[in-house]
Amino acid sequence: MAEAKRDDASRRAGSWRRPKGMKLADMVADGLYVASAATRLALKNRILVEVIARGEDFDPQRLVPEARETLLTLAAEADQDAQRIESARLRARRRHNDSYGTHDYRSRDVRNLRKRQRQSEQVAAGLRARADDETELRKLVEDAREAAWSEVERNIDSTLRIEAARPDLEPDYGKLREARMQSLRLIDLPRLAAHRRRNAQGAAGTLDDEKTADAPAKAAGVDLSELE
Repeated sequence: MAEAKRDDASRRAGSWRRPKGMKLADMVADGLYVASAATRLALKNRILVEVIARGEDFDPQRLVPEARETLLTLAAEADQDAQRIESARLRARRRHNDSYGTHDYRSRDVRNLRKRQRQSEQVAAGLRARADDETELRKLVEDAREAAWSEVERNIDSTLRIEAARPDLEPDYGKLREARMQSLRLIDLPRLAAHRRRNAQGAAGTLDDEKTADAPAKAAGVDLSELE
């Protein structure tokens, strides 16, 4: 019974490694898309720091080498993934029993591992081809510039909305105002009254004589000291 449960768990753990219907070309396209997105993000952050924060002039040609270097770095990582997968595939070929974990590959995983290895190899080749394409590099820089400006535009719009906020332009102002007024009545005003009462008693020298001085202030039966 225990072995049956273990075998069932092993099959479930390894099921994710055998995607059905996913073509190699689609997997490679997904890998290239993710790599391009990561490159644009790195370039966007560089633009935000240099152009927006430091006030330097935007020079697309200056960012082209960084775009190339980022793509080549990601290509090297894809090559390393391919090598790791190949090692796992060679070990899995000699194992025919049940696996005991997610990355404990067996002979039945060899086909999928070979597919993943080819995916990493083709992604690496595709990234190196893009790194040699001046047009592709300039497009990445331009996309990064647009992304950086969009982020700045959103921040400016958010700041203006806050600083220029008007009650008549807020659709939920009525509901929020009622909640704020209730909080003011039940919490803020009783707390202020208790604070002023303690100050007055302290000035009159009667703070220790009054029994109510140490009593927690309450509003609607609620101990206000619990809200601090």
